[in-house]
Amino acid sequence: MNRNTLPISLQGVRIMAVTTLIGFAIFTTAVAQTVDKAVPPGSDETAKTKLLEAGAKVLQGNQPLDSMDVYLVGFHPMKDDPEHQMEAHHFCNQVNQDFAQCVLFDGNEAGSNLNGVEYIISQSLFDELPDDEKKYWHPHNGEILSGQLIAPGIPDVAEKQLMKDKMNSYGKTWHFWQSAAFGMTADKLPLGEPMLAWSFNRDGEAIQALIEQRDQRLGVRTDETRDKRRDLVELAKPQSGVDALKDAFSHPTSAIPGVTDQDHGTSP
Repeated sequence: MNRNTLPISLQGVRIMAVTTLIGFAIFTTAVAQTVDKAVPPGSDETAKTKLLEAGAKVLQGNQPLDSMDVYLVGFHPMKDDPEHQMEAHHFCNQVNQDFAQCVLFDGNEAGSNLNGVEYIISQSLFDELPDDEKKYWHPHNGEILSGQLIAPGIPDVAEKQLMKDKMNSYGKTWHFWQSAAFGMTADKLPLGEPMLAWSFNRDGEAIQALIEQRDQRLGVRTDETRDKRRDLVELAKPQSGVDALKDAFSHPTSAIPGVTDQDHGTSP
Protein backbone atom coordinates (compact mmCIF):
# COMPACT_ATOMS: atom_id res chain seq x y z
CA MET A 1 0.00 0.00 0.00
CA ASN A 2 1.27 3.48 -0.83
CA ARG A 3 2.19 5.11 2.49
CA ASN A 4 1.09 8.50 1.11
CA THR A 5 -2.58 7.59 1.11
CA LEU A 6 -5.07 7.14 3.92
CA PRO A 7 -7.12 3.91 3.91
CA ILE A 8 -10.77 4.10 4.93
CA SER A 9 -12.74 0.89 5.44
CA LEU A 10 -16.49 0.70 4.96
CA GLN A 11 -17.77 -2.69 6.16
CA GLY A 12 -15.35 -4.62 4.03
CA VAL A 13 -15.34 -2.11 1.14
CA ARG A 14 -12.01 -0.30 1.12
CA ILE A 15 -11.57 2.99 -0.65
CA MET A 16 -8.44 5.07 -0.95
CA ALA A 17 -8.85 8.69 0.10
CA VAL A 18 -7.34 11.13 -2.37
CA THR A 19 -5.97 13.15 0.51
CA THR A 20 -2.22 12.80 1.05
CA LEU A 21 -0.80 12.58 4.53
CA ILE A 22 0.13 16.24 4.28
CA GLY A 23 -3.38 17.14 3.22
CA PHE A 24 -4.81 14.98 5.98
CA ALA A 25 -2.71 16.82 8.53
CA ILE A 26 -4.16 20.09 7.27
CA PHE A 27 -7.67 18.62 7.51
CA THR A 28 -7.25 17.38 11.06
CA THR A 29 -5.88 20.76 12.09
CA ALA A 30 -8.90 22.48 10.58
CA VAL A 31 -11.37 20.31 12.50
CA ALA A 32 -9.35 19.86 15.67
CA GLN A 33 -11.21 19.62 18.94
CA THR A 34 -11.19 22.88 20.94
CA VAL A 35 -13.37 21.84 23.88
CA ASP A 36 -11.76 22.23 27.29
CA LYS A 37 -10.54 18.84 28.37
CA ALA A 38 -8.33 17.23 30.96
CA VAL A 39 -4.59 17.79 30.95
CA PRO A 40 -3.06 15.04 33.11
CA PRO A 41 -0.65 16.26 35.79
CA GLY A 42 2.97 15.20 35.53
CA SER A 43 6.48 16.27 34.65
CA ASP A 44 7.63 16.94 31.09
CA GLU A 45 9.14 13.98 29.31
CA THR A 46 12.87 13.63 29.80
CA ALA A 47 15.30 13.60 26.89
CA LYS A 48 15.86 9.88 27.53
CA THR A 49 12.11 9.13 27.28
CA LYS A 50 11.84 11.08 24.03
CA LEU A 51 14.83 9.19 22.63
CA LEU A 52 13.29 5.85 23.59
CA GLU A 53 10.03 6.88 21.93
CA ALA A 54 11.82 7.88 18.74
CA GLY A 55 13.63 4.56 18.63
CA ALA A 56 10.46 2.60 19.29
CA LYS A 57 8.70 4.44 16.46
CA VAL A 58 11.38 3.30 14.04
CA LEU A 59 11.89 -0.24 15.33
CA GLN A 60 8.49 -1.33 16.58
CA GLY A 61 5.27 -1.91 14.66
CA ASN A 62 1.77 -0.58 15.36
CA GLN A 63 -0.22 -3.24 13.55
CA PRO A 64 -3.29 -3.19 15.84
CA LEU A 65 -3.50 0.59 15.48
CA ASP A 66 -2.87 0.57 11.73
CA SER A 67 -6.22 -1.16 11.25
CA MET A 68 -8.15 1.61 13.05
CA ASP A 69 -9.08 3.19 9.74
CA VAL A 70 -12.70 4.26 10.27
CA TYR A 71 -13.26 7.59 12.01
CA LEU A 72 -16.67 8.42 13.49
CA VAL A 73 -17.88 11.29 15.68
CA GLY A 74 -21.03 11.12 17.78
CA PHE A 75 -22.38 11.82 21.26
CA HIS A 76 -22.75 9.65 24.34
CA PRO A 77 -24.93 10.06 27.42
CA MET A 78 -24.11 7.94 30.45
CA LYS A 79 -26.89 5.40 30.99
CA ASP A 80 -27.07 5.95 34.76
CA ASP A 81 -26.63 9.74 34.45
CA PRO A 82 -28.08 10.86 31.08
CA GLU A 83 -27.37 14.56 31.63
CA HIS A 84 -23.68 13.59 31.68
CA GLN A 85 -23.03 13.92 27.94
CA MET A 86 -19.92 14.09 25.80
CA GLU A 87 -18.63 14.23 22.25
CA ALA A 88 -16.99 10.94 21.31
CA HIS A 89 -14.34 10.46 18.62
CA HIS A 90 -14.26 6.82 17.49
CA PHE A 91 -11.27 5.27 15.71
CA CYS A 92 -12.46 1.84 14.61
CA ASN A 93 -11.40 -1.41 13.01
CA GLN A 94 -14.09 -3.31 11.12
CA VAL A 95 -12.99 -6.83 12.06
CA ASN A 96 -15.64 -8.51 9.93
CA GLN A 97 -19.09 -7.72 8.56
CA ASP A 98 -20.72 -8.17 11.97
CA PHE A 99 -18.14 -6.89 14.46
CA ALA A 100 -16.12 -3.68 14.88
CA GLN A 101 -13.97 -2.42 17.72
CA CYS A 102 -13.20 1.21 18.48
CA VAL A 103 -10.98 3.25 20.76
CA LEU A 104 -12.56 6.51 21.93
CA PHE A 105 -10.89 9.89 22.37
CA ASP A 106 -12.12 13.31 23.50
CA GLY A 107 -10.71 14.91 20.35
CA ASN A 108 -9.00 14.19 17.06
CA GLU A 109 -5.75 16.09 17.46
CA ALA A 110 -2.42 15.16 19.03
CA GLY A 111 -2.76 15.23 22.79
CA SER A 112 -6.37 14.01 22.88
CA ASN A 113 -7.20 11.74 25.78
CA LEU A 114 -8.14 8.10 25.26
CA ASN A 115 -11.25 7.86 27.44
CA GLY A 116 -13.15 4.76 26.38
CA VAL A 117 -13.85 1.84 24.10
CA GLU A 118 -16.82 0.73 22.03
CA TYR A 119 -17.66 -2.60 20.40
CA ILE A 120 -20.19 -2.61 17.56
CA ILE A 121 -22.16 -5.69 16.53
CA SER A 122 -24.82 -6.44 13.94
CA GLN A 123 -28.43 -7.20 14.78
CA SER A 124 -27.84 -10.90 14.15
CA LEU A 125 -25.07 -11.05 16.77
CA PHE A 126 -27.13 -9.01 19.21
CA ASP A 127 -30.08 -11.38 18.84
CA GLU A 128 -27.82 -14.26 19.96
CA LEU A 129 -26.83 -12.54 23.23
CA PRO A 130 -28.27 -13.73 26.57
CA ASP A 131 -31.05 -11.46 27.84
CA ASP A 132 -29.01 -10.32 30.84
CA GLU A 133 -26.21 -9.19 28.50
CA LYS A 134 -28.41 -7.13 26.17
CA LYS A 135 -28.90 -4.39 28.78
CA TYR A 136 -25.32 -3.24 28.13
CA TRP A 137 -25.80 -2.70 24.37
CA HIS A 138 -27.32 0.52 23.02
CA PRO A 139 -29.18 0.81 19.68
CA HIS A 140 -27.74 2.87 16.83
CA ASN A 141 -30.71 3.80 14.64
CA GLY A 142 -31.41 6.99 16.59
CA GLU A 143 -27.82 8.17 16.22
CA ILE A 144 -27.86 7.53 12.48
CA LEU A 145 -31.33 8.81 11.54
CA SER A 146 -30.95 11.96 13.66
CA GLY A 147 -27.78 12.88 11.77
CA GLN A 148 -25.78 13.00 15.00
CA LEU A 149 -23.34 10.23 14.07
CA ILE A 150 -21.00 11.33 11.28
CA ALA A 151 -17.83 10.20 9.51
CA PRO A 152 -15.97 13.46 8.78
CA GLY A 153 -13.70 13.91 5.81
CA ILE A 154 -14.98 11.22 3.44
CA PRO A 155 -17.28 11.75 0.42
CA ASP A 156 -21.00 11.94 1.14
CA VAL A 157 -21.68 8.77 -0.84
CA ALA A 158 -19.13 6.82 1.23
CA GLU A 159 -20.48 8.16 4.52
CA LYS A 160 -24.04 7.30 3.46
CA GLN A 161 -23.01 3.71 2.68
CA LEU A 162 -21.20 3.40 5.99
CA MET A 163 -24.29 4.55 7.90
CA LYS A 164 -26.52 2.26 5.85
CA ASP A 165 -24.32 -0.67 6.83
CA LYS A 166 -24.59 0.32 10.50
CA MET A 167 -28.39 0.46 10.54
CA ASN A 168 -29.92 -1.83 13.21
CA SER A 169 -26.53 -2.39 14.85
CA TYR A 170 -25.70 -2.10 18.56
CA GLY A 171 -22.80 -0.76 20.59
CA LYS A 172 -21.33 -1.58 23.98
CA THR A 173 -19.48 1.47 25.25
CA TRP A 174 -17.49 2.07 28.41
CA HIS A 175 -15.97 5.42 29.31
CA PHE A 176 -13.11 5.22 31.79
CA TRP A 177 -12.35 8.92 32.08
CA GLN A 178 -14.59 11.96 32.48
CA SER A 179 -12.11 14.02 30.50
CA ALA A 180 -14.32 16.38 28.47
CA ALA A 181 -18.01 16.08 29.36
CA PHE A 182 -20.18 18.99 28.28
CA GLY A 183 -20.66 21.61 31.00
CA MET A 184 -18.64 19.67 33.57
CA THR A 185 -15.21 20.17 35.08
CA ALA A 186 -12.96 17.44 33.70
CA ASP A 187 -11.19 14.98 35.96
CA LYS A 188 -7.43 15.35 35.64
CA LEU A 189 -6.99 11.56 35.71
CA PRO A 190 -9.20 8.52 35.02
CA LEU A 191 -11.07 8.24 38.32
CA GLY A 192 -13.74 5.94 39.69
CA GLU A 193 -15.58 3.10 38.04
CA PRO A 194 -16.09 2.80 34.26
CA MET A 195 -19.32 4.40 33.05
CA LEU A 196 -21.66 2.58 30.69
CA ALA A 197 -22.63 4.93 27.86
CA TRP A 198 -25.89 4.89 25.93
CA SER A 199 -27.29 6.41 22.75
CA PHE A 200 -29.73 9.25 22.10
CA ASN A 201 -32.96 7.85 20.69
CA ARG A 202 -35.36 10.79 20.89
CA ASP A 203 -35.15 14.39 19.75
CA GLY A 204 -34.41 16.67 22.67
CA GLU A 205 -32.33 14.17 24.66
CA ALA A 206 -28.96 15.52 23.52
CA ILE A 207 -28.01 18.97 24.78
CA GLN A 208 -28.49 21.19 21.73
CA ALA A 209 -25.41 23.29 22.50
CA LEU A 210 -23.32 20.11 22.50
CA ILE A 211 -24.44 19.35 18.94
CA GLU A 212 -24.00 22.95 17.77
CA GLN A 213 -20.51 23.09 19.24
CA ARG A 214 -19.45 19.96 17.34
CA ASP A 215 -21.07 21.12 14.11
CA GLN A 216 -19.38 24.50 14.19
CA ARG A 217 -15.97 23.01 14.90
CA LEU A 218 -16.14 20.34 12.20
CA GLY A 219 -18.01 22.43 9.64
CA VAL A 220 -21.04 20.11 9.42
CA ARG A 221 -24.81 20.52 9.78
CA THR A 222 -26.60 17.82 11.75
CA ASP A 223 -29.99 18.89 10.38
CA GLU A 224 -28.78 18.66 6.79
CA THR A 225 -27.20 15.27 7.44
CA ARG A 226 -30.50 14.09 8.88
CA ASP A 227 -32.36 15.17 5.75
CA LYS A 228 -29.92 13.25 3.55
CA ARG A 229 -30.61 10.05 5.50
CA ARG A 230 -34.41 10.10 5.35
CA ASP A 231 -34.42 7.21 2.89
CA LEU A 232 -32.68 5.03 5.53
CA VAL A 233 -35.83 5.12 7.68
CA GLU A 234 -37.31 2.30 5.62
CA LEU A 235 -34.40 0.06 6.68
CA ALA A 236 -34.94 0.67 10.40
CA LYS A 237 -36.23 -2.20 12.50
CA PRO A 238 -37.49 -1.90 16.09
CA GLN A 239 -34.52 -2.11 18.46
CA SER A 240 -33.94 -3.06 22.05
CA GLY A 241 -33.12 -0.22 24.44
CA VAL A 242 -34.67 2.63 22.47
CA ASP A 243 -36.89 3.62 25.41
CA ALA A 244 -34.25 3.01 28.09
CA LEU A 245 -33.84 6.77 28.71
CA LYS A 246 -37.32 7.86 27.61
CA ASP A 247 -38.35 9.14 31.04
CA ALA A 248 -34.91 10.16 32.25
CA PHE A 249 -35.04 13.80 31.16
CA SER A 250 -36.89 16.66 32.84
CA HIS A 251 -37.42 18.48 29.52
CA PRO A 252 -39.71 17.39 26.66
CA THR A 253 -38.50 14.88 24.09
CA SER A 254 -40.12 13.50 20.95
CA ALA A 255 -39.83 10.47 18.71
CA ILE A 256 -37.40 10.28 15.80
CA PRO A 257 -39.18 8.85 12.73
CA GLY A 258 -38.19 5.21 12.26
CA VAL A 259 -36.71 4.82 15.76
CA THR A 260 -38.88 2.40 17.71
CA ASP A 261 -38.47 0.12 20.71
CA GLN A 262 -39.03 -3.55 19.95
CA ASP A 263 -40.70 -4.07 23.31
CA HIS A 264 -42.93 -1.01 23.35
CA GLY A 265 -43.68 -0.14 19.76
CA THR A 266 -43.51 3.43 18.45
CA SER A 267 -42.63 5.96 21.14
CA PRO A 268 -45.21 8.78 21.34
